[in-house]
Amino acid sequence: MPADRLHLVRHGEVHNPRRVLYGRLPGFGLSADGRRMARQAAEYVQALERPIRALIASPLQRTRESAEPFTELLGIDPLIDERVIEPTNVFEGKRMSRALANPASWRYLARPEIPSWGEPYVQVVARVQEAMKDAWHDIESGDVVIVSHQLPIWVTHLAVAGLPTRHDPRRRRCALSSVTSFELVGDVWREVDYAEPASTAGAVDVGAV
Repeated sequence: MPADRLHLVRHGEVHNPRRVLYGRLPGFGLSADGRRMARQAAEYVQALERPIRALIASPLQRTRESAEPFTELLGIDPLIDERVIEPTNVFEGKRMSRALANPASWRYLARPEIPSWGEPYVQVVARVQEAMKDAWHDIESGDVVIVSHQLPIWVTHLAVAGLPTRHDPRRRRCALSSVTSFELVGDVWREVDYAEPASTAGAVDVGAV
């Protein structure tokens, strides 16, 4: 038997005083509130009383730090998987309001359905679902937790729901330290739950790709 359920967990709030789009840039770890959020996500998953057999994280600092409370509470060390990393983006390190006001940036906005400013959505979905399937079949039973990022989780949700992956980044349903849960039925993913266990009042969430 393979896994029973797979949970895509977004990282907590990032320390980002300059309010830049951080993407894959190094040095962007969790804020104090972000660590609290990550702990609340781990406590939520623990409270489900489902056996967690595998913990996987993106290699970026904020996701590795968000996996730490899962290790503490569940006693599982994370495996690092490059396939669940944040997508590339030409606006890394920039404040988006300033970047979009610059005419030199407008050429990157020509085809938002791809999107033309970064890694194609279809490619993100393919690599994340490949990582999900490998994780699903690598354990004999129980659940898998994958700590990832907003865009990979959201476009995976859209693809599983049969919706276009083109979207308005301001309208994503993927809060900090949220948990989106899936089951694999035959060869088809089905979303079975979404939860926002962390208190995010006053959180700064402007750096996601």
